[in-house]
Amino acid sequence: SVTYQVGRTGAVTPVANLEPVLLAGTTVKRATLHNADVIAELDLHEHDFVFIEKGGEIIPKIVEVDVAKREPQAHKVSFIRHCPECGSPLERLPGEAAYYCTNQTNCPPQIKGKIEHFVSRKAMNIGLAEATIAQLYTAGLIENPAALYSLQYDNLIQLERFGEKSVQNLLHSIEESKQIPFARVLYALGIRYVGETGAKKLAQACRSIDVLRHASLQQLEAVDEIGLEKEVSAHVLRHSFGTNLL
Repeated sequence: SVTYQVGRTGAVTPVANLEPVLLAGTTVKRATLHNADVIAELDLHEHDFVFIEKGGEIIPKIVEVDVAKREPQAHKVSFIRHCPECGSPLERLPGEAAYYCTNQTNCPPQIKGKIEHFVSRKAMNIGLAEATIAQLYTAGLIENPAALYSLQYDNLIQLERFGEKSVQNLLHSIEESKQIPFARVLYALGIRYVGETGAKKLAQACRSIDVLRHASLQQLEAVDEIGLEKEVSAHVLRHSFGTNLL
């Protein structure tokens, strides 16, 4: 069978669920299918017998289908058209292989994924585990990364597994994150294609969020490693600022 996972950028990744099989020392139950094009190239049908291998001897992937063993009435696997988490329509951007959920502000795995990236060690370095982020989101206390800075002692102390010490540690960690350099803040925002290096280049060229937000397309293109056809697209940056900046 095929299920679908939604990442923090909204990219929807298909995953094949397999009968457990021993491969290169581990039992494999799942394999990534990457995107709709891979499914189409494999001509994948439900209940197919497939050949799998480990890419780099680590990541399982399907490389071929044993068509001779296919059930006569098997249904062809068609990529979904709506988000499996929130039901919003999916879109495929020009020149990209992935489909994206269009609901950037209210799709639960996107929101939680963005917060997980925001608090990570190389970003804002806030001491929050994935399970705790899910707990705070379910409790309605954080709906985006900015909401972390509105957390209050009285709200947190009432939650399960939040004692006096853990609440104080979290609030202290959030307060400490306000001293993080601008480049890491940019990286923490999780703008598509803006990794650590791209964030540093942007921070050097645009010294504040306000300067960056109001930069023209031409000004962004002039930044090293950023351009219309370079690793970080100026068009993507301009499109992202409305939804990513705090």
